[in-house]
This record gives sequence, structure tokens and C-alpha cells, in this order.
Amino acid sequence: MSIKTLDVEKLGEGKENNKYEKIVVLSKRARQIAAQEKLELDEKLKYFEGFEDEDEFTFNEEQERISKSFEVLPHATQRAVDELLEEKITFKYPPREL
Repeated sequence: MSIKTLDVEKLGEGKENNKYEKIVVLSKRARQIAAQEKLELDEKLKYFEGFEDEDEFTFNEEQERISKSFEVLPHATQRAVDELLEEKITFKYPPREL
């Protein structure tokens, strides 16, 4: 997969937030996506735990197929950038205590 460059100046365009705040939001969203993806993968692979070694070859093929389906997905950071550029990410500041 090729690396796409990102014009950081474009992140500051638009609404009220600056580009540095958006970079922080991007990193948090990318971590959320990666964590969710890992949970999904672990959940799917958990099915194969505890089986006997009798039909190990079939299970290995299925585990490999599942793993490869997750490998083809775009990187979590790229998906977070796409979501931000398509304005699918919203964020707000927590209330300040005085």
C-alpha cells in the first residue's frame, strides 16, 4: 500500500478549530479504530481456541483467511484522516470547572 501525503494546512481550514487540535483528534480516532479492529479480530479468532489438533490444517487456513481480511483494510490512521476530511468526526471540549 502506498503512503499518501497529507497537507496539514488543509486541516486548519473550515470551521472553528485549528489544525493542531484536529491532529490530536485524528490520533485519538485512529487509536479507537485500531482498538475496535483488534477486538473484532480477537473475537473472530477466539472461536478456534480449544479445538483438538485433529483438523488443525483446516483451522489454520480459516484463521489465515480471517487475518488476511483484516490486513487488506486501510490503516486506522488513513481511515481517521478520511473521516475527518469527510466531516464524519465531531468533537467537543469537556466542560471546564471553575
